[in-house]
Amino acid sequence: MPWRFILVLIIFAVFLTFIMFNLDNRCDVNFGFTVVDEVPVFLTVFISFIIGVICAFPLVMHIKKKEKNKKPAPSAPAAKTNTPAAPAEPGTDEKIKQDAASARARFFAKRGGKKSSDGGSGGK
Repeated sequence: MPWRFILVLIIFAVFLTFIMFNLDNRCDVNFGFTVVDEVPVFLTVFISFIIGVICAFPLVMHIKKKEKNKKPAPSAPAAKTNTPAAPAEPGTDEKIKQDAASARARFFAKRGGKKSSDGGSGGK
């Protein structure tokens, strides 16, 4: 369904209802150096809204430009090789295994010492 079109129609209906209720309501608008008498309220609100949109537009464009610049450029896919990458420093694999083992032990210790299905030891 065209939900966006239905939403626009609902907003338009609310806006027209607001105008209908305020056709005979008038106000004075003071600009500081001059006063405009007998301005309809709906016109005052509509013009204020348009001025707000115009003021916010540069900010929105700046934010969108920043987001566009943050996206990384697509890189060419790396060639597939069957050789595994060497660790950054000697003993890195062993350190990762030790960290995993200690994390597993802490996890099962919190669970009440239940052992894992892969035969790992839970400490209690």
